[in-house]
Amino acid sequence: MRNLTHLARRLRKESTEAEKLLWRYLRRKSLFGLKFRRQEQIGDYIVDFVCYEKKLIIELDGGHHNQDETKINDARRQKLLVLQGFIVIRFWNNEVLGNIEGVFQKIKTNIPSP
Repeated sequence: MRNLTHLARRLRKESTEAEKLLWRYLRRKSLFGLKFRRQEQIGDYIVDFVCYEKKLIIELDGGHHNQDETKINDARRQKLLVLQGFIVIRFWNNEVLGNIEGVFQKIKTNIPSP
């Protein structure tokens, strides 16, 4: 397992507008009382947001995630995270920026019951 601490730190400093907006709602247990961490290393990957308590990962994707090679890498990565017991939900950046209430609803429907 690689140590990606420096990369995660850089990603936190260089967050996209969509990441900044969603983080305002996820931080300090503001959304559904769940504790999320951002730009967190899990194995050899850095995920955008994770709630360890519910094993829920939220990924935000920009346009480069629509390229074939990136789609393949994203699918491989998601499969490995799911094999570790995580639920992974993905949003396009424009979804977060244009329909934050819809994003909240999708997050809520994907929170596993105790």
